[in-house]
Amino acid sequence: MTAKSRLPPLNALRVFHAVVRHRSLREAAEELYVTPQAVGQQIKLLEDALGIVLMEREGRGIRLTEKAITLSHYVAAGFAEFEEGLRRVTGPRDRDRINLNVSPYFGTRFLMPRLADFRQAVPEAEIGLTTMIDLVDLERDQIDLAVQWGYGDRRDVESALLLRDPKVICCRPDMAARITGPQDLLEFPLLQPARSRRLWPDILSYLGLPVTELDRSLTFDDSATMRRAAQQGLGVGLVSMLDAQEDIAAGSLVAPLGVEALSGMPEGLVPGFYLITTKSRLRAKHVAALHRWLLDQRW
Repeated sequence: MTAKSRLPPLNALRVFHAVVRHRSLREAAEELYVTPQAVGQQIKLLEDALGIVLMEREGRGIRLTEKAITLSHYVAAGFAEFEEGLRRVTGPRDRDRINLNVSPYFGTRFLMPRLADFRQAVPEAEIGLTTMIDLVDLERDQIDLAVQWGYGDRRDVESALLLRDPKVICCRPDMAARITGPQDLLEFPLLQPARSRRLWPDILSYLGLPVTELDRSLTFDDSATMRRAAQQGLGVGLVSMLDAQEDIAAGSLVAPLGVEALSGMPEGLVPGFYLITTKSRLRAKHVAALHRWLLDQRW
C-alpha cells in the first residue's frame, strides 16, 4: 500500500483491534455482536488490503504475526485517540474539566497541603478530584490523570514517578523487644499489603532472609489500615516513612531494626507514587498543564 493509497476499511481495523485484545475470533465476535465467520472475513479483507498475513491458525487459537503485533500498537493508539476526542466533544462543555484520581494516602499526605497552588495550576478549568485505592482504568472510570501507588510497571499508560514511598518495618513496643535481628521477624505475623505480593519478599531478600510462601489469609487494602493493625499488635507492618516517624515519636510503634534499615534497597525495589495518563489525554491543554505541574513539584 503506497502513501497515496486509501486506508483499509475502518470496520476491518475495528475488528482487528478487537481480535488482538481478545486473542480470539470467538470472543471478538461476542464483543462486536457478530459471528466468528464475519470476524474472519474482516480479517481476510484487511490482509488483502494490506497485502500481508496478520494471523495464523495455532491449534484451536490464533497466533499474531510480527507485522500484526507492530500494527496493533498503532491501531490501539488510533482508537484511543478517537475515543478521547469523542469524549471531549460530547461531554459537558460549560468549562474545561479535568478528572484527577489519586490514592487516598497521596491525597491526604502530599496533595491536600498544596491544594491552593494545585488549584492555581489550571485556574480556568474545572477539576474533579476523586480518590481510589483500586487500580484505575482510565477509560472505564473516565479519568484524565491518576496518581497511583506501585512500581510503575503498567504498560497500558504513560507513567512517571512522582516520589518513592520507602517503608519502615514497625511493630508494637512489646513485640520489638523480642526482635534483635532480621531473622526474628519470621517469628511474627508479617502484615500483608493487598496491593503488592512482592513488597515483603523483596524486603526479606534484601535483609538476607529466605523468602518462603507468606501467609496472605489477612491482607490490608491501604496504608492507614496496616498502620492501625501494627499499632494494635496484629503483627509486624510496613509503614510509610512519615507515618512511622510520627508513631515512633508518639511511642505507639517501634522500628526494631532501625528507621534506616531499608534505606539501601535498590530504587527499583522501592514502591512509589506514579502519575499515569495516556498520550491522547495529554493533547488537551489543561490536562497537559496539570500534568506538568504535578511533575514539577518537589514532593
